[in-house]
Parts: sequence; C-alpha cells; structure tokens
Amino acid sequence: MNTYTDLVDRYLAVWNEADGDARTAAVGDLFTPDATYTDPLAEVRGHEQISAVIAGVQQTFPGHVLRPHGPVDGHHDVIRFGWELVPAAGGEPIVIGFDVAVRDAEGRVCAVHGFLDKVPTPA
Repeated sequence: MNTYTDLVDRYLAVWNEADGDARTAAVGDLFTPDATYTDPLAEVRGHEQISAVIAGVQQTFPGHVLRPHGPVDGHHDVIRFGWELVPAAGGEPIVIGFDVAVRDAEGRVCAVHGFLDKVPTPA
C-alpha cells in the first residue's frame, strides 16, 4: 500500500502547488504525456489541459487546499482515494470527492476518474 499512498501524496501536492511553473513541472513528472483527467466538471487530456484544470480550481477556491479523506485503496495499477477541499488555515471541507487513478508500468498516472460527493451550493 505504501506505493499507493506515495502516489496519492504526490497527486495532492500537485493540486496544492500554487506556483504555476512548479505545478507544470510536477504535472509533467507525475502524469504521462497523454494522461486523461475526467470528473463531472471536466474532461481533459495532456499536461497542459490538466495543469489548466488545476489552476482553474485554485482560482475558483483561493486559499483552499486538497487533503486526503479516508483510506487509500488499490490493486494492480489502480488506486482509489478520497480527498476534501478545505481552507488552508483549517476548517470544514467545502468539497469532498474521490478519485480513481490508473498508473502505467513506470508508475506515472495515465488516467484519473473523479467523483464529487459534496459540492458547494450557490448562494
């Protein structure tokens, strides 16, 4: 399980990286060049589009970070994990979801399938 947890830690760190250049480099290290990311709000492919989705979430929810939510589970090259979007200073999550990531033989993420369990309601 340790390799699964390590991958999830790296994945969440990419989502929390505020510096655009550092985030782009981290996406390139973690994801295969043709990786896909799909959730109810996005369907993208490749480093540039994945980086743009992450930047969009950061712009929509400034001052928030992703942190693990629940256990990390996996088998073969498939990893399932929960996450929550919380204020960086602490507090209750405003978004909760889980992702299923698929990695290639070299351990890089080639696909992510995201699901949202809790989303903010419009004011």
